[in-house]
Amino acid sequence: MSEIGLLEIPRTVSPFGIDQEAPRMAGYSPAWFAVFTVPRHEKRVSTHFDNRQIESFLPLYTETRRWKNRCKVAVDSPLFPCYIFTRIDRRERVLVLNVPGVVGIIGCAQEAVAVPDECIESLRRGLSLGKIQPHVNVAAGDRVRIIDGPMAGMEGLLVRVKNDLRVVVRLDAIMQCLAIEVSMGEVEPLR
Repeated sequence: MSEIGLLEIPRTVSPFGIDQEAPRMAGYSPAWFAVFTVPRHEKRVSTHFDNRQIESFLPLYTETRRWKNRCKVAVDSPLFPCYIFTRIDRRERVLVLNVPGVVGIIGCAQEAVAVPDECIESLRRGLSLGKIQPHVNVAAGDRVRIIDGPMAGMEGLLVRVKNDLRVVVRLDAIMQCLAIEVSMGEVEPLR
């Protein structure tokens, strides 16, 4: 038996150290937190959370990818690469940090920062309607690579972001530049 305030509530602890009575205990206030993962391990971390009975949310969207053999395949990809959301009490963050593939919980000054419940609910509604897709984070002046279309593989400088993107590509062999109109899905930023 443990005492919380004036209440005595029996506690049962699972093999993973999760307090099974926690949601009914006084002072338990779960909140959503963004968890940073090892690259390309979001789905695996989500499975670990499920196995440990830790509530989590991995926003996935469906995208069409073209393999090297030119076959197109629909793939579920994370909306935010390297991130997954988990709903825990701040005191339970050690349970999350012990999951394989978890790098850390997002915060500042060693204090985890909660994500508002409304934000998570909006993401769930938008994904269920199929109206949320990732957006390439590029601005005018960024170096980009064209990843689709007849100029795939070319690198250049993004000079305009409006309805379509205008990328200026320099052909080093002849020291000439040309401007190309592409869509947002046809470029990726160069880091």
